[in-house]
Amino acid sequence: MILVTGATGRIGREVLRRLPADQAVRVLARNPDRVTGAPGTAEIVQGDYGDSQSLTRALRGVRAAFLVTSRVGDDDVRFVRAAVSAGVRHVVKLSAAAVADPGANDVITRWQRANEDLVRGSGMEWTLLRPRAFMSNALAWAESVRAQHVVRAQYGSSPNACVDPRDVADVAVRALTEAGHAGRTYTLTGPEPITAAQQTAQLAELLGRPLRFEELGADQARAALGARYPHDLVEALLAGAERQRAGAKARMDEAVPALLGRPAACFRVWARDHLGSFSSP
Repeated sequence: MILVTGATGRIGREVLRRLPADQAVRVLARNPDRVTGAPGTAEIVQGDYGDSQSLTRALRGVRAAFLVTSRVGDDDVRFVRAAVSAGVRHVVKLSAAAVADPGANDVITRWQRANEDLVRGSGMEWTLLRPRAFMSNALAWAESVRAQHVVRAQYGSSPNACVDPRDVADVAVRALTEAGHAGRTYTLTGPEPITAAQQTAQLAELLGRPLRFEELGADQARAALGARYPHDLVEALLAGAERQRAGAKARMDEAVPALLGRPAACFRVWARDHLGSFSSP
């Protein structure tokens, strides 16, 4: 039995779609009605990391688990404790590429470093996935692209080797279903670094209409992010943007092509496949 968490998010949803049809799958979801793409035989369990009884139910009989957490706090601690008690043998943990950057010391990165240490020290087999930023982050521009034909972002000329979430999911499925991934850490990037201005140009070409890129200053970005996130997360995201401007996120890794036997997907492919989100109704 494989347990998938984060099944309503961008990676977990794609993992569910890619697991073999004959694989026993269980899904832990806070809102089961939002789970899509699960195999017809999948068992969906309602629960939350803060509900120890739901974790016990979800982890019963599980061999391997895909662990995704998004709230800075103790969710990983609760899950790992329950997984060890349930006899889970292997945890595939979604982390972040910034963990390996000595210049990254924001609250999100410190939290992920602690989570990695927790998993490594759990006594279970583990695999750590460290993706660079997801190409799907561009969906944050969809509304302004549709309504105003504009993309607004910080530091439009700073590159990021962002990765297609579907490539991350493909790697996760291999780690969950194949031997040979225990004790491994994989940094997952796209095939090339790309800037927000270049992404805007590619979107415009695919849409067949001009788009304008507007660079946000630090205060504008802080205000925009502050409308969506708490203060500590806002500051973490701004710190990440500064590291990107310094070139810290441009480095590529060969893990995706090495593991999947094909090139990592480029932004143009991701954008083409999601063009409907940017198209006017």
